[in-house]
Amino acid sequence: MANMRFPQDIFYGIKDQRIIEVINSIPREDFLPESLRDYAYADTALPIGSGQTISQPSLVAYMTQLLELTGRERVLEIGTGSGYQTAILAGLVQEVYTVEIIPELHEEARQALDKMGIDNVRYKLGSGYEGWEEYAPFDGIMVTAAPPEIPQKLVEQLGDKGRMVVPVGDRNQTQILKLIVKSGDTIIEEDKSFVRFVPMVE
Repeated sequence: MANMRFPQDIFYGIKDQRIIEVINSIPREDFLPESLRDYAYADTALPIGSGQTISQPSLVAYMTQLLELTGRERVLEIGTGSGYQTAILAGLVQEVYTVEIIPELHEEARQALDKMGIDNVRYKLGSGYEGWEEYAPFDGIMVTAAPPEIPQKLVEQLGDKGRMVVPVGDRNQTQILKLIVKSGDTIIEEDKSFVRFVPMVE
């Protein structure tokens, strides 16, 4: 097993050992402002600028596990943010396609991931609501900001047997982390937990 950067209790309920190993292999401080690097291994969300945050590691692990990744997938990430979740996905799947609407974060995340030698990620500057139709369908979709309702275009870009994890709700109300599973023409929707994310920007 990789050296443990985080306390073991952060991974309570995480049964996929690959997720624990990948998270422990990635230096979270490299995705934080200099002033917050002392808090890199606390299980808390932290601001990264532009009104955005980096999620707490326990939630990152939980959301990643919901995708049920095997290593062969092509995954769409909506909200590159700092690039931390992107790096974790890149260590678990074949290809990651990540979309960010804020130019500064788009560029900073790309530089951080390039510096780490991560080369199985494609980057797009644009609206997450549009997804990335050019490369659809995707085996998994990870949404890291909260739309008021599930974006239909993302559902359409999910492949058969594909899984999408998305927090849904307004900033000032309780948000619900939802798991969407597509099976043929059937869409199965499950409520998984209460969460708090920044709003998904139009």
